[in-house]
Amino acid sequence: MTPASILVVEDDEEISLFLEFLLGREGYQVSLAKDGHVAQHFIEHSDPPDLVLLDVMLPYVGGMHLLEQMRAMPTWVKTKIIMLTAKSGEKGVVNALNSGADDFIAKPFKPLELIARVNHQLKFKK
Repeated sequence: MTPASILVVEDDEEISLFLEFLLGREGYQVSLAKDGHVAQHFIEHSDPPDLVLLDVMLPYVGGMHLLEQMRAMPTWVKTKIIMLTAKSGEKGVVNALNSGADDFIAKPFKPLELIARVNHQLKFKK
């Protein structure tokens, strides 16, 4: 079985590389996008991954805009999207979930909890 693919959209290089290591160790195939422009190019020109870890606050194109863009594309409808943000207020969480996010994780996140949430979204895809 092909490993599940994950796109990590995160502008903090340390967090991005940590997520790449953490998810790769779990057997996932990981792609990285360092800002909103890179993520937008990926969305428009690549096959959708199985899951996206999407930072809310990104340079150039924000995470909420990218979320709306992905949800508007028929080929991305089944892609699971987990939002990552340092802003964990109730309004932000509700807005993300109402806009089509499947889950929401506040930073700083706990690595084991993040893996559990990813595994839960992907269930038996690994």
